[in-house]
Amino acid sequence: MAHDKHIHNGEKRFVCTVCEKRFTTKYCLNAHEILHTGRTPHACAHCEKSFPTRRNLWKHMYVHSSKFKCTECGKCFQSYDDLTRHRRIHSGEKPFECTVCSKRFIQTGHLISHSKIHTGEKPYKCHMCNKEFSQSSSLYTHTRVHTGDKPYKCSLCNKSFSQSGHLQTHKSRAHSNRRPYECPYCGNLFKINTHLKMHVRIHTGAKPHSCKHCSVQFTWRSQLKTHLLKSHNEGTWLTCNTCRKKFSDSAGLKVHLLRHNNVKLHVCTECPKRFCRVNELKRHRKVHTDFKQFCCGVCGKDFKDKYNVIKHFKKCSDSLR
Repeated sequence: MAHDKHIHNGEKRFVCTVCEKRFTTKYCLNAHEILHTGRTPHACAHCEKSFPTRRNLWKHMYVHSSKFKCTECGKCFQSYDDLTRHRRIHSGEKPFECTVCSKRFIQTGHLISHSKIHTGEKPYKCHMCNKEFSQSSSLYTHTRVHTGDKPYKCSLCNKSFSQSGHLQTHKSRAHSNRRPYECPYCGNLFKINTHLKMHVRIHTGAKPHSCKHCSVQFTWRSQLKTHLLKSHNEGTWLTCNTCRKKFSDSAGLKVHLLRHNNVKLHVCTECPKRFCRVNELKRHRKVHTDFKQFCCGVCGKDFKDKYNVIKHFKKCSDSLR
């Protein structure tokens, strides 16, 4: 009776040691803790998907049994409201707007999650490496770095990935030559919509990443990360063991180590030059062409290289103030 009493009273005695979320029963706690392990033991009998909890599986089963069907993609939903929200994906309707950066979202939940970017709130911490996240889903995905779990497999080459987004990116890059996303400013084409959105910032000068300490805004997340380390001593520097140079992210350190080892795998087909990174090779290739694909959104001047147009855009914008 005592066990049932605290359930009826809503008392949450059981605490997750990873994110400190509280639960009324040990069963609920155990089901929740699976999210931090990266395991997906509950498999769908109708498709290849699997889920961390039985509740997630039950929710997914609506896709195979629901009566409200999307005429665009065939996906089914349990209620008409769910179908209405889903239809916004096809129509492009985004009624919820961020008051800080004006970015728009299909659902209020997406807006609430996004707002943590501006506040800097990161309530979810990895118990293995103490890395912090603004969303529980990001922490859940991150745990796969430690567990090695890669539940998403490419049906064309059997390569496995830890995130569904990585799988979709892989398919568009490795198995398709389509570039359906066009920049409205310069006509440049992209395989992935995310890459187009990031590219458009060059033309618009948008700075969606804000520092929670001094409200300085940045175009790229990496710039914010570097700023937090340099100006507010927040985060952890990664140090090269050879020259002790410091980096704010692992990607920069990895490329730097290639330079120490003089590893230059990417060769220009027009001249003998070699490069450590494929991005450096792509940038270099513009030397051999007169095509200027980047345009300043203020004065309309054209550039071959996006870094030059970013530098020019800042000066051009400052001159108007």
